[in-house]
Amino acid sequence: MEIRGHIVQILPLQSGVSQASGREWKKQEYILETGDQYPRKVCFQLFGDRVDQFPMAVGEEVVVSCDIESREYNGRWYTNVSAWKIDKVAVSAPMEGAIPPPPFEPEPTEDDLPF
Repeated sequence: MEIRGHIVQILPLQSGVSQASGREWKKQEYILETGDQYPRKVCFQLFGDRVDQFPMAVGEEVVVSCDIESREYNGRWYTNVSAWKIDKVAVSAPMEGAIPPPPFEPEPTEDDLPF
């Protein structure tokens, strides 16, 4: 699944050591706001090496490729949006000194209809 929007908040980095394997882990969560008619906020996470692989800043527009998974615990359901790829959207700025193209005006045509 892909979600497009801009980063509005970066939550604190979480890290620790796994009790099962004894290996270190880290997780970074971001809040993304979609640009739809009715904007939505989505909290997604990067886990492990992906935290360093996809650095982001507040205000950047991105396309997040993610997996959505829900799980049940003690009768309540929890949902994770885990990103596996993030593409930054290039914002093209107008060139300095460039002249914008004139507005489109259709050329007059001869009317060859008989009526």
